[in-house]
Amino acid sequence: MLSTASLLDYKQLFASPKPQGQAPPLSAQEIASIEAALGKKGNYVQEQAVHNTSLPRNDLKVTIKGEPVPIPFGFGGWVAIKKTTDGKSAVLMSDTVLLQEEVNPLISAAQANGLEVSAIHNHFFYEEPRIFYMHVHGMGAPADLAKRYAAAIKDTKLLPANQPKTTSASQKTGKELFDIPKLDAIVKQQGAVNGPTYKYTVGRNDLNVKAMGAELTTAMGLNSWASFAGTQDKAHIAGDIAMLEQEVNPVIKALRQNNLEVVALHNHMLGDDPRMVFLHYYGQGPAPQLAQGFRAALDELGRHGKRDVMKH
Repeated sequence: MLSTASLLDYKQLFASPKPQGQAPPLSAQEIASIEAALGKKGNYVQEQAVHNTSLPRNDLKVTIKGEPVPIPFGFGGWVAIKKTTDGKSAVLMSDTVLLQEEVNPLISAAQANGLEVSAIHNHFFYEEPRIFYMHVHGMGAPADLAKRYAAAIKDTKLLPANQPKTTSASQKTGKELFDIPKLDAIVKQQGAVNGPTYKYTVGRNDLNVKAMGAELTTAMGLNSWASFAGTQDKAHIAGDIAMLEQEVNPVIKALRQNNLEVVALHNHMLGDDPRMVFLHYYGQGPAPQLAQGFRAALDELGRHGKRDVMKH
């Protein structure tokens, strides 16, 4: 059990995103240009000076271990744009949800439009169809970045205009499917309901991470998350933990001690300083038990000193 002092430390570590202070804000005109290029209204996170657009793959029908799971469970990508700290340029980062046959065409399209690929990997085991995630980044003026990104995805299902129109279904939402106050008490965070799922997103406000001259914040993909699908008694959990190198194996140990499966371990960015490592995990069981595993992983963040070099 954590001491009172430790609880205060963790409250500070995982507090709601605080103003990061260094990045100039995007102007109303720049935001309008981004949204016009992508053909979708996004979300401007003012305290982080980040414009973020969700890119769900509503065209997919996904199962895990033969059970249907909703797209918000972990099959939605995003693209975010933020100015560099000196205000002379902007940075784009994106996580894309792709079928196997879509990966290499998007690599070619991204590079043809002056964007770069920073990572390609899985987030899940047992899913059908098989899904891959590709991270794309670039630098330039905000409106130009959005236009180049839109050009790269124009012939894919990632483009909002190419997605099927969704109707409000009468299915139960995460609010009815889960005992949210109980889960919040375990995780010591508040999540968000997204259709039939409930998701926690936890930033790394203890770190000052930069890449390509921009601060990486929660809305730019520097976060740990846990998504719940199913029901309170029979739930799926999937998520990602954002770690420093010295935190990797303590987090792995915490997840395995709580019977959560480690699915992938990899980078998301290039040139980030300090270097961040990302771990994806999955589990099934009663939602409170799964939430305890996520909380145990979070408890390892910020706890470990500089990584020692192993001697052989």
